[in-house]
Amino acid sequence: MASQIERDGDHRDPLSSETPAAAAPTVADDTGGSRRAAPGPGTPGPDAAGVHEAVWARRLSRVPQGHPLHGTVRDSALIRTLCALPVPHTPVWFMRQAGRSLPEYREARRGTGMLEACLDPALAAEITLQPVRRHGVDAAIFFSDIVVPMKLASVDVDIVAGRGPVLAHPVRTAADVAALPELPDAALDPIREAVSRTVEELGDTPLIGFAGAPFTIAAYAVEGGPSRDHLRPRTMMHADPSAWNALAQWAARTSGAFLRAQVEAGASAVQLFDSWAGSLSLADYEQHVRAHSAQALAAVEDLGVPRIHFGTGTGELLGAMRDAGADAVGVDYRIPLDEASRRLGERTVVQGNIDPALLGAPRDVLHEHTRDVLRRGRTAPGHVVNLGHGVPPETDPDVLSELVTFIHKETR
Repeated sequence: MASQIERDGDHRDPLSSETPAAAAPTVADDTGGSRRAAPGPGTPGPDAAGVHEAVWARRLSRVPQGHPLHGTVRDSALIRTLCALPVPHTPVWFMRQAGRSLPEYREARRGTGMLEACLDPALAAEITLQPVRRHGVDAAIFFSDIVVPMKLASVDVDIVAGRGPVLAHPVRTAADVAALPELPDAALDPIREAVSRTVEELGDTPLIGFAGAPFTIAAYAVEGGPSRDHLRPRTMMHADPSAWNALAQWAARTSGAFLRAQVEAGASAVQLFDSWAGSLSLADYEQHVRAHSAQALAAVEDLGVPRIHFGTGTGELLGAMRDAGADAVGVDYRIPLDEASRRLGERTVVQGNIDPALLGAPRDVLHEHTRDVLRRGRTAPGHVVNLGHGVPPETDPDVLSELVTFIHKETR
């Protein structure tokens, strides 16, 4: 399900989900970093970067006035990479960078429940900023949880230590779905305040907004909590497709509203996180899920910001996830980035995919793995370095800080 297509002459929007391979690939330079290659025989006539600049200018015209993207944030390495534009270094940020690996996070959260922390604007802003201060990453990711929109909609959900999100009343019938409350716009005010506070402190560093994808939200709702195989939601798709669609549409509306509130308050990009989509076949994803992810991503399409779509175990779904309306696709650690880029037609910005397990390996092992990730990422029009999943809680924070420095040095 494609996002809206803009045109510049004969060139489709490089930030849309139906982009041809308009960008020249990146190649290694003499320092071991990367640069944009000169146009080759298969490259469209006009300079690819010029085409992308023109398209980004049109997208930028849709961004609300006063938004950080109208300032220096638009020239940040993250935003330019998501737009397939040349950058001085490859940007890096880490999923779950704001969290349990940081002692300052544990201190800030002392005596405060997870959902309570997410809904305290001052605390959520502080936690979001902590890894930017410590690690020097190229982006902040808004501190939240995928079930926060459910909580704001008055669904009885809590995050249980050692288990994860748990619903008091699982949603398993059409009547259960019909009883789900809608998310009032005013309930998002604490999120807007937290984002505004964060953006004020970030300066030139972009903030990435965050939401759970409809399948993952719906899977939690049907299971009532975490699951190994997500059998109940997968069964519901086929046994009661009408109820499934109604539930997934509710999840899409809720996640979409959550994303939109963050962008309107100052987030410069968004990521839709599909934790459990890897349990689906491509056929089931295309028939029962993609349209709902597209609905969530479409909630911010008119605001012009770049959109990232990430899932775990989704190597077979990458093209379909891109076609839901993403400008960049996150890749987990299970497949190499060059293979992921090949599956995406080498026309889509990729994000990833350092294996989190290697954060505990000897430094030279981690560095060689990172160099390999960087080399493979050059097959795409743009590459945002990240982990292939979130930062493990036991990670030494100094390893992450050193890794950011290493990546910047390797790619300058």
